[in-house]
Amino acid sequence: MNGPIGVFDSGYGGLTVMRSLVDALPQYDYCYLGDNARVPYGPRSFESVYQFTLECVQQLFDLGCPLVILACNTASAKALRTIQQNDLPKIAPDRRVLGVIRPTTEQLGHFSQSGQVGILGTTCTVSSRSYVIEAEKFFPELQVFQEACPMWVPLVENGEHQSPGADYFIQQHLQRLLAHGPRIDTIVLACTHYPLLLPKIQAHLPGNIRIITQGPLIAESLTDYLQRHPAMEQQLSTGDSRRFFTTDSSADFDAKAALFYGETVHSEHLSLS
Repeated sequence: MNGPIGVFDSGYGGLTVMRSLVDALPQYDYCYLGDNARVPYGPRSFESVYQFTLECVQQLFDLGCPLVILACNTASAKALRTIQQNDLPKIAPDRRVLGVIRPTTEQLGHFSQSGQVGILGTTCTVSSRSYVIEAEKFFPELQVFQEACPMWVPLVENGEHQSPGADYFIQQHLQRLLAHGPRIDTIVLACTHYPLLLPKIQAHLPGNIRIITQGPLIAESLTDYLQRHPAMEQQLSTGDSRRFFTTDSSADFDAKAALFYGETVHSEHLSLS
């Protein structure tokens, strides 16, 4: 029996990725799960991120998803490889889980002329050095500078991303990043919440610096993946349906989700207990 593409994030941010996926591949069914009850993942330990992510992936499998996208950089950095290598062979050998870091780093060097790229992410993503490690595989000559922005996700999740107070934290981290890499000409927003901060980020950066959001890159990568894996593509259902789940209040989720997804969302509560 065919099923939807699962999209997982610790909160709302993955909706920006799902929007790009739906725009690029509208024929498929999609099922989104936000673990809003336990957001943010960024400050949490490796073990916690791994356990939480595995629980949510299992839930999406239970909902019939043959393919799950971890639209969360923290989960991709801390849980993806373990799930792919250790868990999938035991619990679901015929299913697949993909992340957002590799599709981003595969393109990274094509955007930069100076050879210096900046990464803005959560503490967890930055401390994992996943972007540095992956980028070196594809573009060994590229210099990758990172800056952890622990306040940015809470600002977005609490609706403060347009407030004057947000400018302080944005300017602070951008200045630190550019101090480390003065020739940076490309910056990756390595958290799916950060596109909502894009206007303020642009306001505090020189005009010659290119800002990369991940949604379009992930959509392009998934399109290519399905072309190269027709057996998986044939397992996906094409009823053009969209379902949304949250581990927290569905009313709260619906009130904020449209900001990320671009249209009204009606979610269902899903309990992990």
